[in-house]
Amino acid sequence: MVSWLCDKCGYTFKADAPPEVCPSCKSDCSFVDNTCYTPDCAGEPFDPQIKGEK
Repeated sequence: MVSWLCDKCGYTFKADAPPEVCPSCKSDCSFVDNTCYTPDCAGEPFDPQIKGEK
């Protein structure tokens, strides 16, 4: 599964595809794939360097 980040509120969740509306802020947001693909994440499922616009 992919880790998704809402670009408006910063909510993160795992799903195969992003939803049309954010489950947290209920807005029509753009979602960023923030899944960690490098060993630098120290076992975390998401990349802490990728952040929303809060």
